[in-house]
Order: sequence, then C-alpha cells, then structure tokens
Amino acid sequence: MFPELSDILSVLEELAPIAYAEEWDNPGLQIGQPSQVIHNIFMSLDPTLDALKAASEVNAQLLLTHHPLLFKPLHHLDLTTASGKIILEAVHSGIAIVAAHTNLDVARGGINDMLARVFSLRDVTPLQERTDPGDRGVGLGRIGLLPQSETLDEIAENVKGTWGLRTVKVVGEKNRLSNRVAVVGGSGGGLVSTAAKAGAELLITGDIGHHHALEAVALGLSLIDAGHFHTEKRALSLFSRPFETALRKRGYDVAVASFENEKCPERYL
Repeated sequence: MFPELSDILSVLEELAPIAYAEEWDNPGLQIGQPSQVIHNIFMSLDPTLDALKAASEVNAQLLLTHHPLLFKPLHHLDLTTASGKIILEAVHSGIAIVAAHTNLDVARGGINDMLARVFSLRDVTPLQERTDPGDRGVGLGRIGLLPQSETLDEIAENVKGTWGLRTVKVVGEKNRLSNRVAVVGGSGGGLVSTAAKAGAELLITGDIGHHHALEAVALGLSLIDAGHFHTEKRALSLFSRPFETALRKRGYDVAVASFENEKCPERYL
C-alpha cells in the first residue's frame, strides 16, 4: 500500500511531534499536497536545488529534510531568490518538501540519539531533558560514557576519521582524558554550561564561537567543533533506517534513500 503525504506526516508526528520543536522553528509540511501519493522518499540535510535534482533522479515524490526551507511567513514570492528557485523547482518536479528539525533533534531515536550511537556512547540520557510529563528521554543533546577514556587529541582524530575531515576546532589540553561526553548535533555552543553542570568532560558539537570557547576553558570543559553540517548529516542518514521501518510496520510500501553525496557548503584551506 502506497501512503499519501498526509500519512507520512502522521508517522513523523508520532516519531518527532511538532510540539517538541522550538518556538522559532517551522518543521512539518513546507511544500506539497497532503493527498499526494508517495512511493519514494529522499532525505537530505538541507532543501537545496541539488537535493531536489538528486531526489528527482531516484523518482522520489517527497524530499524530507532536517532544516526547513521556510522559517517565516512569506509576504511575497520572488522566484529569482534562492528559496524562490527551490519552491519553483519543487512545484515543477512534483516533489513535496517536509522538514523535521528541532523536533527531531530532541525526540527519542532522533538526531542526537543517532549522534550518540556514532560515538558508541553508553548509559545515554538527554543533556537537557524536557520537563513535561511523559517526555522522559526527550531533550536537547545527549550525554553518556565512551567505551574507554581517551585523550582530547585521540577523540579529535576519531572524529576526523569518522566524518572524513581534515580539521576540527578543539578547545582544551590535548592530553586531557575524557570519558563522560556530551553530543549536540548542529549548533550546540549555547549548551556549554549545561554540559559542564551535567558532568561532561567533553562536548562534541558544531558552531562553537569565541565566547563559547572562553566559557568552556573557565569551566574546565573540552570542546570539539566538527561543524554544523557534519554533526547532523551522519545522524540524519542513520535515522533513515528506523524511519523506513516505522513506515513499513504500518503497511506502507515506500522506500527511503539518503543524499549521500550532499556536501558541506563550507571548506577550509
């Protein structure tokens, strides 16, 4: 049985309720018709023209992204702007766009749980758990224990190898041992003090700024900044398998593929 787009949205709502999203966020349907029949789903971190082209090449009817295309209400639609070109291409190609963003970050089995799996963390709990009743296991970031203690430089080399990076930004003494590690996909600099209070010895995230680094030094917390893109991309790819399983458990005959060739827009010389 092939689902309609509205069915896909219902499954996503079960896995990552929109109520979990931050107030500033805009997850859910971005472009599309709820009655559209879906045979193939293509996942990418960002809703780009390249992602739409790749989705079209595998005959996908839905592009499921982490980052939303639209954050604010549109007052006019200029088809020459970056977002306008994407909207035009999506409509012309008949590909719906749906986003699962901060709601998927905090959800059980979402981005940060997948990121914790990348580093083989055990005894994993939310770094900043939601306080609403029934939300146990839901929250910003994750914190857990490495299989064994490692130095900051050893972990940094592991991070580079895992994501094929030439460089990462590091804060802390290179020989400092870490065992209790916090991970936050995307931009996690604002959780430096939270990680330190939770007993983390190291925070792995993206978008670490100068003042975040100074705060970490003062708190005795090591940092590894592997970039916004890389801390979320691998985790999103891992999420595709349980997402497809959830669809098939409901009897939906739909395939889920990921944009493996998606590239980070930034590079370092």
